[in-house]
Amino acid sequence: MDTQKLVSMRIQQLCAEHGYNINSLARQAGIPPTTLKNIIYGKSHNPGIVTIKLICDGLGISIYDFFDNSQFKSKVPEDVD
Repeated sequence: MDTQKLVSMRIQQLCAEHGYNINSLARQAGIPPTTLKNIIYGKSHNPGIVTIKLICDGLGISIYDFFDNSQFKSKVPEDVD
């Protein structure tokens, strides 16, 4: 599974755990809902670390907590073209 899909799945998982929908998380994170939707639905293939940090802040977690997941830990590096 590619990293973009893992990030999308992780955001959705954390939203469910924290009781957020896309719009409420975007509001908490201080980012436009379209930005979050583009990440979740695969239109943004490379969300920046600052955006991920804002999402984490909105969820009340650290970046470490975001990536502290078995799927990220077992992720095989991707080829960069």
